[in-house]
Amino acid sequence: MAKKKGVIGILTGGGDVPGLNPAIRAVTIRAKREGYDVIGIKRGWQE
Repeated sequence: MAKKKGVIGILTGGGDVPGLNPAIRAVTIRAKREGYDVIGIKRGWQE
């Protein structure tokens, strides 16, 4: 297993976007393979 390099946060603007789920999945898989932790930021765009 690779040494932890850092954390990547994934934030989206919400709404229906074709291909968003596969894109998030691909980024997550690659980041985990490279040694990063990945977190989702729920409603991170709200104040």
